[in-house]
Amino acid sequence: MIEESFTRLRDYCEAESYKGWDPYDGLNSAIFQATPFKHWDIARLVLIQLCKRSPVNLRPLLLVPKQHNAKGVGLFLNGYCNLYRLAEQGDTRFGSLDELRSKIDEVAGLLITLQSPGYSGACWGYNFDWQARRLFLFPAHTPTVVATTFCASALFEAYEITGNNLYLSTALSSADFVLKDLHRSEHKGGFMLSYSPLPGNDTVYNASLLGAKLLSYCYHYIGNEEFKAVARQIVNAACEGQAKDGSWVYGLLPVQSWIDSFHTGYNLDAISNYTRLCGDNAYKVHLDKGLKFYLENFFLPDGTPKYYHNKTYPIDIHCPGQLWVTLSQMDCWQGNAALCESVAQWTVTNMQSPKGYFYYQLKKGVSSKIPYMRWSNAFMFNALSYYLLEQHGQ
Repeated sequence: MIEESFTRLRDYCEAESYKGWDPYDGLNSAIFQATPFKHWDIARLVLIQLCKRSPVNLRPLLLVPKQHNAKGVGLFLNGYCNLYRLAEQGDTRFGSLDELRSKIDEVAGLLITLQSPGYSGACWGYNFDWQARRLFLFPAHTPTVVATTFCASALFEAYEITGNNLYLSTALSSADFVLKDLHRSEHKGGFMLSYSPLPGNDTVYNASLLGAKLLSYCYHYIGNEEFKAVARQIVNAACEGQAKDGSWVYGLLPVQSWIDSFHTGYNLDAISNYTRLCGDNAYKVHLDKGLKFYLENFFLPDGTPKYYHNKTYPIDIHCPGQLWVTLSQMDCWQGNAALCESVAQWTVTNMQSPKGYFYYQLKKGVSSKIPYMRWSNAFMFNALSYYLLEQHGQ
């Protein structure tokens, strides 16, 4: 069932050439951009939220084009790298080594062209203007630590397979973006990294930890002690901010006090990668507590993935997908395989279209079943590649 699900998803994404819509791309509307409303903060916010929340896809009417999203392309690249590792182990259901190597080079080449120019190192952002609820505008292609980490990590994986030094040098240069272009705010014996080079966005745990993950990768390859030291300060701040029950709130602001599934998974993924790549086991107790909270609070017995620790809906496609990535990255699939299978069966049954793509969210009422390429399909392509890789090893 999972193999067939993945094949349908892959066929859909490849037919679309990895281009698609995004929950937050409403401001790419050619109609909106031709009006004076494009200069009004409130109008921009209303349009984004209208496109995001509407169960009916307004984008064709508003002339929002399908485009490549850098983070989405990075997720596809990482997924193809996992398929290559499957083929190395003799499982060629998804392509031969030569076919997958060619696909890796194709997608990696595309990813490199999507960089945001003008910064200290390689970095990536999103292909749309984004108006935050605090009336803060992120112009299109403003690089973020989240997108950059996903993209650079995938290039490191592509380098491991191909030996192409362009992939390695591009990914390594992203450390300069993290160290020179992002802001830092002191927090609990360390500091938090900003989400982007723009001011006023340095309160989010998962974004800060993804920066630590990226620096850990770079340290692993060239042994620069500054990378490890900075990553450790970021991880320390996050672990000191962890609640006694093992949870993390999303961010430090009062309006960021929720506890959700996939951002908790991001945190665990990032800290475990720091531990592995930097050889520092100082935060094992935090990882253990965090994983226990994650597994006990975000999944129902029948495999239903919850969004919040205390509330199920809306069920976002990131919630099941990040489970498989996190458990694989933490090397703790064994012992949780039954949970992974039940969540996978539930997700394929309830959140995949007959056309192959996955839905964005399920709600108690009318749900959004719009095919978002980055948020839903690239994310699940990568997540299911981990599932397939781990299941092959069982």
